[in-house]
Amino acid sequence: MLGRVTVLTVLFTILCAAPVHADTECGQVDASTGACLVWVDVPGTPGTPGEPGEEGPKDTGSGHACYWDPAKQGISQPPAGPVPCDSESGYWSNTMNCYIRLMDPQPEAGDAAWQGHEPGDGAVYLCYQPQTGIIVPLWLANPPDQAGQGPTPRVVAEQAIASMDLKAVRIGIAPKADEDSIGIVGMPVWMWAKEPDAETVGPVTATASAGGITVTATASLLKVTWSMGDGTEVVCSTPGTRYRPEFGMQASPDCGHTYQQSSAGQEGDKFTVTATSSWVVTWSGAGQTGTIRLNGLTRMARIAVGEAQVLVQ
Repeated sequence: MLGRVTVLTVLFTILCAAPVHADTECGQVDASTGACLVWVDVPGTPGTPGEPGEEGPKDTGSGHACYWDPAKQGISQPPAGPVPCDSESGYWSNTMNCYIRLMDPQPEAGDAAWQGHEPGDGAVYLCYQPQTGIIVPLWLANPPDQAGQGPTPRVVAEQAIASMDLKAVRIGIAPKADEDSIGIVGMPVWMWAKEPDAETVGPVTATASAGGITVTATASLLKVTWSMGDGTEVVCSTPGTRYRPEFGMQASPDCGHTYQQSSAGQEGDKFTVTATSSWVVTWSGAGQTGTIRLNGLTRMARIAVGEAQVLVQ
């Protein structure tokens, strides 16, 4: 008859077609219920993989929209870096790599500064580089871009990130989610990133350009926060380890959970498990570097967890 839990042996009742952690042939079927009876030893206290650690790099802001790039002049000094967007010499143009102002008055017709054009056809501007002390007259059909009114490096980095098509991890979980598999209260559950690739775990690198700024960004997965549906969260700093049958009833070495209650009474009698990815993106460009933190990429799965039936001989 049924009684209190014995120390070493527990009788788990699961659906016959449903494995505990992997495909298993049913050795004995309860004739009255059609349920598969599986005997296992009660495991030791599971570990606590995936506890939160260092939160990682902080978001470093937008960066400066105006910058000097000596490489455009084929020189190396002074180093690339931010500059004031406005000065008494005009406004800064990232494209021209200098401060721009309209020459006033404009040169007479036939002046070499017109480069063969007539007054009224475009205009002559002064291009001043404080880094080199050079002032160059330039004929331009249209006013150069004004860097301070253009995008910041962060905005350009976000354009690079958008092209990466980052996604939440595909949920791998044992027992299997959204199938007829049933987990057992007190038994280890394994979670991992199924079929990991650059879009779900990184790293992935992309480059974008806008407003005279070119930024290269690299995204890497920092952690996955698993909301287990029972009021607990497990934070895993790795993509997790895929469960294999030979692991038996071991706890996951890096990303696991043990339910202390069944999913009975939940919607569909299943827990809703949500995996939320947290990314760190480092970017460089415009003589600057920065970090962007991304959160909120989520994916959900549902698993059933049942109580053990105890048989006392």
